[in-house]
Amino acid sequence: MNRHAVVSTRIGELTVVVSEDVLVGVYFPHHWVKPTAETLGERVEASDPLIAVVVSQLEEYFGGSRHTFELPTRLEGEEFQRRVWSVLEEIPYGETTTYGEIAARLGEPAHAAQAVGKAVGQNPLSIVVPCHRVIGKNGSLTGYAGGLKRKQFLLDLEEPVGARLF
Repeated sequence: MNRHAVVSTRIGELTVVVSEDVLVGVYFPHHWVKPTAETLGERVEASDPLIAVVVSQLEEYFGGSRHTFELPTRLEGEEFQRRVWSVLEEIPYGETTTYGEIAARLGEPAHAAQAVGKAVGQNPLSIVVPCHRVIGKNGSLTGYAGGLKRKQFLLDLEEPVGARLF
């Protein structure tokens, strides 16, 4: 049974969704792929034990003291989406990659970059599964469910480690 809380963070409100003992969603207010009422489940307080841990780790990340998340997660999606999200999870803090590079890592043809982009945009675990680390092939910022200002904030936050390509 899912439950959720809307929490205030340094980058605005986030909806955190958990299912029993795993994190299943972190959504921005105007997320492209909105969770259904069933996906969200019951609204609870941010003091819910697992939600409180998620919020604490997000705040540590935003404060620069956390570079990886240590949270139990479950990603639900189609097989191709899960393959893409798996690659996202491997992108180190402070590094970026492109949609085309992800397609190549998956053994897909170059024109699969668009399908990769669609899967990246449907990532239900924003920030925790770092889709913000995917940029355009010319280094440009491309769409982000949280908006380009938030994407730039997250990339700038990680910049001291370096702006290397994955």
